[in-house]
Amino acid sequence: MNEPNLPLKKTALVWSDAFLGHDTGQHVETPNRAVAIREALRSPAVKAERPYVSVQPVSLELLERTHDPRFIAELHRFGAAGGGWVDGDTWLGPDSLEVASLSAGAAVEATRAVIEGRATRAFALGRPPGHHATRDRSMGFCLYNNVAVAANAAHAAGIERIAIVDWDLHHGNGTQDIFYDRRDVLFCSIHEAGNYPGSGWPHELGNERGEGFTLNVPLRPGAGDAAMLRAIDEIFTPAIEAYGPELIMISAGFDAHHLDPLGNLQATELGFAQMADRICQLAEHYCENRVVAVLEGGYDVRALARSTAAVISVLDGAAPAAAIPAAESAHE
Repeated sequence: MNEPNLPLKKTALVWSDAFLGHDTGQHVETPNRAVAIREALRSPAVKAERPYVSVQPVSLELLERTHDPRFIAELHRFGAAGGGWVDGDTWLGPDSLEVASLSAGAAVEATRAVIEGRATRAFALGRPPGHHATRDRSMGFCLYNNVAVAANAAHAAGIERIAIVDWDLHHGNGTQDIFYDRRDVLFCSIHEAGNYPGSGWPHELGNERGEGFTLNVPLRPGAGDAAMLRAIDEIFTPAIEAYGPELIMISAGFDAHHLDPLGNLQATELGFAQMADRICQLAEHYCENRVVAVLEGGYDVRALARSTAAVISVLDGAAPAAAIPAAESAHE
């Protein structure tokens, strides 16, 4: 554990202008999301001297630790043939796989920076998002599973136990799929019950050796900040404490925000900051402050920028603006 009075290093923010590519047209997962993030990074509240972490394309070796090699090859064949809609939600254009490789690579490099001590905490701010991509399928705007690739990179570097907390509006079905039979990742997801992709129910707990290492908390529409915090406090925190992770990762989607067009969880920037604060407290006690956040959803660009800035502030060591009271259970 870090000495309690030592200041944290500023959070490494892993970003590339390449994330302005992958033009999806009128889709909600648009380059405008990256524009909003870029503007947030330029704001006085965020702009500061920080550890520099370059963005590198992810290696084929790391991709194949996470995704079926046949799936990767087929995705590249599809792209080389001109691309198009992978499914009803997921677009693959001329530069999409290049940008997706950099998005996964940003998550990997953020993780390496934290493991190697070049940063205490890091936030990979890439797009497209990743947590819906399963071992053998791109879906839900996601081509590669960024957080899962980064977690497997951490395992390759000698990290044995990782907790992933996914607070995106949508269930991280791809991350769950990839680690469902394993116990080297504790996967914890809060999401809106019944929203896309329709999975993430409490009985989904893992399989065989992985049984008990998946935790899902589906919340009713309108549940809000307090219910999300209650899930972290009452369900995830005891599990993470018992697990003793060496690294905590966040699938940091901001589409649970009350302004977002894709759902109705009614979260706020303060709620995201409070959740990040809970996770940072766990990291302080169990894994030498090591936290890696990976951007997922968030489709109202104002809410995305403000929520990202709020979480960066907490990762930097600032306290959230105010406490959020406990609420009655909103679980399905």
